[in-house]
Amino acid sequence: MRNIDKSQVLRRIRSENPWWDPPHRIEDFYREMTPRAYFEMFFPLAKDTSVRRAVLLMGPRRVGKTVLIHQAIGRLIAEGVSPTAIGYVSVDHPLYNGLGLEELLDHAREANGVDPAEPFFIFFDEIQYLREWEVHLKTLVDSHRNVKAIASGSVAAALRRKSRESGAGRFTDFLLPPLTFYEYLELLGQGSVVSLKGGKLEVGDLKAFNQQFIDYVNFGGYPEVIFSEQIKSDPGRFIRSDVIDKVLLRDLPSLYGIQDIQELNSLFTMLAYNTGNEVSLDGLSQNAGIAKNTIKRYIEYLEAAFLIKTIHRVDYSAKKFKRANFFKVYLANPCMRSALFSQVDSNDESMGHLVETAIFSQLFHQDVSRLHYARWKDGEVDLVHLSEKDLTPDGVAEIKWSDAYEANPRKLSSLLRFCKRNGIPQAIVTTLSTDSTKVIDGIKLRFAPASMICYINGYGILRSKQMSNWPFSDSET
Repeated sequence: MRNIDKSQVLRRIRSENPWWDPPHRIEDFYREMTPRAYFEMFFPLAKDTSVRRAVLLMGPRRVGKTVLIHQAIGRLIAEGVSPTAIGYVSVDHPLYNGLGLEELLDHAREANGVDPAEPFFIFFDEIQYLREWEVHLKTLVDSHRNVKAIASGSVAAALRRKSRESGAGRFTDFLLPPLTFYEYLELLGQGSVVSLKGGKLEVGDLKAFNQQFIDYVNFGGYPEVIFSEQIKSDPGRFIRSDVIDKVLLRDLPSLYGIQDIQELNSLFTMLAYNTGNEVSLDGLSQNAGIAKNTIKRYIEYLEAAFLIKTIHRVDYSAKKFKRANFFKVYLANPCMRSALFSQVDSNDESMGHLVETAIFSQLFHQDVSRLHYARWKDGEVDLVHLSEKDLTPDGVAEIKWSDAYEANPRKLSSLLRFCKRNGIPQAIVTTLSTDSTKVIDGIKLRFAPASMICYINGYGILRSKQMSNWPFSDSET
């Protein structure tokens, strides 16, 4: 039996780098696609050669990491970097099995005829399938002062954890989440429906805007769903097969050695159905017939794959519980639930929890470790933000898909009592369509449409508008 010849590897690498040859540009597919708004945050990290650090571009499947990489390559060329000084390798290709990152770097230079002494940008796509990739990448950064390395991977938290363990001071993490509502409208060319007036974002036709928000909840998390007519005809099938199933059936079993894939799939389906709800280890164990320790491990894996996020409970006095048996679970994007079950309309009974999931999902790029929810014997509050300084609550939000609470604010008795008990002067309450501010028992309640709060969340992050304690500020920019 013949071994794979190195010439085949070099030929493959040349095919992955078409910009090495005239007309020295990336493929039309990547050039013609509208860049995600996150590109302007990512590119400065990718081009910065002043600090010896690799960049780790992390995120779930199908959010556009490979597109972002190629668009970064295109921008580097446009800004004067020689096309031959930029290499790209898709690490998961079978031809590269058994090859380390330094070998792939050497092969890329050889395939291009580049002098190893010359500066070089190297992009490694899908790096998580290389065993001990973090050791390889750290060694490459330490050994090659003239090389800027950028790597991508789909299992975000696993990459982050390994990078912190093995690459301290050598890696910069960049998380690319599913589309925010703001990006969704921008990519559809609908960004003009929101305008900036008097320091506030305003929308003209709120009814139409709410319908766009419902469309986002149903299928708006992934760029390909927006741009492909074929995928738009059955977005659920695409999200199930290319986003969820490949992670559950391939990525996680291969990375963590999971034997009972059906068990993992069953648990994820249960969590997806309950997105935005409180669940417990005991309840999940009883319903799924899975040991609690196994459930804990599976939840860690699902978070590592960027399919879910969890937040933990605080009590009436905003104190954390010693045992984290109860927690809330959120899908990375609400459209996953629609893909697994069915699409929803404005009157669907699950809409409230999906609205909460949508608002929470806008925060995935940020550190959400200080976000909690409150529940006690006779009350609860949807979201509580604890301050970094002393872990006291400095912001609260109640997520509703109804105008009833704005019409009768005293129905928010749990929220009002929690604010009084913890000295919180104001709170956000989302609505279906009403927008007002009311003071009840000395507590300022800012009522604003949930769709607008969701939009502003993504807008604030991507436009570098620092809104304190998001999502607990009002609808100002």
